[in-house]
Formats: sequence, structure tokens, C-alpha cells
Amino acid sequence: MLTKGPAKKVTIFINEDAQHHMTALHDSIMTFLMHKGISGATATRAFSGFGSHQMLHTPRVEVLAQHLPIRIEFIETPEKVDELLPTLYEMVSDGLIEVQDTTVVKHARKAPKPEPRLPHERKDAHARLLRVFIGEADKWHGEPLYDAIVKKLRMLDIAGATVYRGILGYGAKGHQHKQSFFHVSRDMPIMISVIDSAEKIATAAEAIEEMVEDGLIVTSDAEIVRLVRSQKPAEEKDATNAKR
Repeated sequence: MLTKGPAKKVTIFINEDAQHHMTALHDSIMTFLMHKGISGATATRAFSGFGSHQMLHTPRVEVLAQHLPIRIEFIETPEKVDELLPTLYEMVSDGLIEVQDTTVVKHARKAPKPEPRLPHERKDAHARLLRVFIGEADKWHGEPLYDAIVKKLRMLDIAGATVYRGILGYGAKGHQHKQSFFHVSRDMPIMISVIDSAEKIATAAEAIEEMVEDGLIVTSDAEIVRLVRSQKPAEEKDATNAKR
């Protein structure tokens, strides 16, 4: 366990596309360090860089962007670092490992206070699920359509709604919407999910249908299992009731 006093800082420089046993090397190293009980480690992705190959890796060039530098850094006791280095040497076949002497001035770890277990009440009910599929670029009177739909749902006193932004998708037109590191799409898929009573969902679906020009509205039956937690621990409630 890392304590106050002499320590060693280890910094590992590798490329993002480096592999280890069919897995990204930086993922393998972080998993290895975690399983070995390292107090903490950080992996950061650089914006650009070059190494011994004297080739500048930058996101401006698509071919080179896949080789951007990854920096992994952790601090541990000298004994622990000596134990880990042979395996790290074996894992990093193309990169750089730097070890520096350092001093831990303070290592504080605040133990979380266990929260009292609160009783809960289970409520089951029949409901309807409404899902709306649109594009991020869709508008309604000058504002994003998904914003306008959420506002409309609040006006209709719908219990709640969640907006999901997709990372990949296509619709009836067959156009693929995709976001990559080199191109930020302005029309990613958007899904709005709503659960409420059948009557309210019918009203909401009718209102949304008037707002959507190009999209998909889907409704289905749903079963609600809601757990309502008490605001006070059971012991505190018992004491309050006893006073009464």
C-alpha cells in the first residue's frame, strides 16, 4: 500500500494502436496494474507527438491519427515497482518506460460512510412506453426538435422523459449517421423514451406526431416496477412513531 515517504513514479509511453494479445495495449496495462493492487494509475491520450521513428502523429492526418501517443502514469513503492517492471518490459515491445524517484508527501483516502439501509415500498402498475426516433439536426420553430418535444411533454404533465444520443445508425432512407474522430456529425440519431399511463401516452403521441416531419414514433405495453425509498432510516422512523 502506498504510504507517505520515498516512492517511484513510472511513466509509460506507447501508441494508441499498440496491441497485446489481441487487446489494446493501454487497456492491458491498466488492467494489469489494477489487478496487482496499484494505488492508482492514469492513462491520457495526447493530441500529437513523435517518437524514435521520427514521424509526427496528429489527428489532422487520418492515417497517422490512429497512432496517437498514450501516456500511462502511476506512483508506487520502490518494492512494488521492482516487482512490476519485468512484466511491463515484456508487454511494452514498442514504446518507452520511464522510472523516477519521487516522494509521497501525503496519501489520504477518505473512507465512505456507510449509508443506513432505508426501507422501500414496491409499486407495480401497467403503463405504456413511447419511443420517438428523430435526427439531431431536426428543428421545430428554430430550436432542436428533441428540446421542443421534451418541453411539450412537460406541458402535458408526463412523468418523465429521457433523450438518448446515438453514435451510429441509419433510417428508412438508408443514410448512415456516424461520428468518428475525424468528422463530427451534426445529425446523429436521437431517441426519446417516455413511460406513463396509456391515456397520457396517447395524448403525447398525438402531440408529437404533429411536430415530427421525418422520424418514427413507437408505442408498446410496459410493466412498471417502482421502488420508493423512505427518506428516513427505519430505526429513526420507529423512534418518531414511539414519541407520538
